Amino acid sequence: MDYLKDQAPGAPIRSGIPEHGRIPKYYAVKVGVAELLDELGEGGLLPTERDLALRFATSRETVRQALRELLLEGRVRRLGRGTVVAGPKLEQPLSLVSYTEGVRREGKRPGRRLIGLDRFPCSQALASELQLHVGDPVWHLERVLLADDERVGLESTYVAVERVPRLDTDFDPHSSFYAYLDDRLGIGFGGADERLETVLATPREALLIGTPPALPMLLIHRHSRDTRGRPLERVRSLYRGDRFSFTTHLDAVPR
Repeated sequence: MDYLKDQAPGAPIRSGIPEHGRIPKYYAVKVGVAELLDELGEGGLLPTERDLALRFATSRETVRQALRELLLEGRVRRLGRGTVVAGPKLEQPLSLVSYTEGVRREGKRPGRRLIGLDRFPCSQALASELQLHVGDPVWHLERVLLADDERVGLESTYVAVERVPRLDTDFDPHSSFYAYLDDRLGIGFGGADERLETVLATPREALLIGTPPALPMLLIHRHSRDTRGRPLERVRSLYRGDRFSFTTHLDAVPR
């Protein structure tokens, strides 16, 4: 294997090999399997752990460690009792667009599965963010995010009942909340603040999304405002780190 071959943009420097040149055995296997993924193509079935161990003259545990890293990176995925080459990650723009729009741009079919729609008294922290009084009624909408029927995330939306009083009767929870606000209520989005961080899913979240608890997640907190600058919603969106990446455009700040 040519470990020092030219790297694609964004790839690790020197394929992640330390300057002293000593490579952990599992990493050498990982590089070899990664080359095999390119040969097989998306959806291709990898050889068994036993066959890979024979191919790279190593133990099955070393092969498992290499496959675990490729799984966490989203390069492969489990299918039944086998492992197949995964497709490219879905790219979501860090901009004021809905999940529906972002997934459609990637040529996928967006969807949602309702977990719950509850009404509860507003807490102190949420009241401050939404400019409400403590105890004012608030909706909590929780849904699993889908892309071509694959579970890829979990979204929790908090919005004042006074802004969307008939959310429980007029809104289709499998559709876009942003489209409902715009089309049915004439509420447009004027801006939002977002914070992005990496986390591990809780056991409950991992169960709902259908991932191992150790899989890294991308968590986005969004605080949105309407066109008048009035706080509109607080959203907590959890995305699978092996299936999503986020993009943004930066302009130079005039001096």
